[in-house]
Amino acid sequence: MATLTVPLQERKAPAAAERAGKYLTFQLGAEEFGIRVLKVREIMGVQEITAVPHTPPYVRGVINLRGKVIPVVDLRLKFGLPEQEYTQRTCIIVVQVQGEAGSPASTMLMGIVVDGVAEVLNLAAADIEDTPDFGHGAATPYLLGMAKVKGKVKILLEIQQVLASAGLAALPKLAVEAGGGGGN
Repeated sequence: MATLTVPLQERKAPAAAERAGKYLTFQLGAEEFGIRVLKVREIMGVQEITAVPHTPPYVRGVINLRGKVIPVVDLRLKFGLPEQEYTQRTCIIVVQVQGEAGSPASTMLMGIVVDGVAEVLNLAAADIEDTPDFGHGAATPYLLGMAKVKGKVKILLEIQQVLASAGLAALPKLAVEAGGGGGN
């Protein structure tokens, strides 16, 4: 019987240990979220975003990042929060995610608009709890867990899942078309 409990413990421990590490925290409304620093390529102020027709409302469009056209998603809108005027604290966090094929060769850059960047936290496995069960019909594959820091809870996001769940696989193609000077 002891052999049955050991594998269960071994399966749980790596999951908690895998989530430990450095996270960039940011605000959306009253909540603080975190994403792995390893996924972050750049943090910039909001710049002019070129709208792309026939995209969901949370897809703001594309920006030119040093000659490369990248899609930009407003996380506030993606998460169903009310739209808000951009301020001096509003930022675009450029993240690297896997493209449709999922291979390292298919990585792509995407921008996510957030209300403001807070800090970089180094979280230990003990600081992170599993995502609670929100009941039937509440799928949360984009949540890595909940971090407890100084009496507050920070929601840890798997940014790959957030952007993949948005059906954003077509965005790299749209970005290329928008940046390709199609002149229409």
